[in-house]
Amino acid sequence: MCYIFTMVVLQNQKENRRTPRLSFRSGIRYQLRGKHDFDTGISNDISCGGLRFTNEQFLPITTLVMLEINVLNRTLRPIGKVSWSRPLAHSHRNQTGVEFVEFNELEQSYLKNFIDMQAG
Repeated sequence: MCYIFTMVVLQNQKENRRTPRLSFRSGIRYQLRGKHDFDTGISNDISCGGLRFTNEQFLPITTLVMLEINVLNRTLRPIGKVSWSRPLAHSHRNQTGVEFVEFNELEQSYLKNFIDMQAG
């Protein structure tokens, strides 16, 4: 009975993303707006609208971050806003979801082509 209930809850959950996401594991760098130092993280997935990554630092919602994302032979530098952040269980790490709010048109097109190519 619990299994059926779980299935119903999952079926009723709404997908909030407007663009398809791609599993994407790569090292990234990010800088909080107004700070000098960069921190690092590992991306989990990416879309034309945003990125999910694992990092050491908890980032509050609405924090603006400047990102450096290596995609094949190019470094993309969008600016994003933290949409959500949550600690990982049994770890000192966090998962952070970032929505791109400023993105160079050529770099965004490059990312879209990369995602389309990977999605096949």
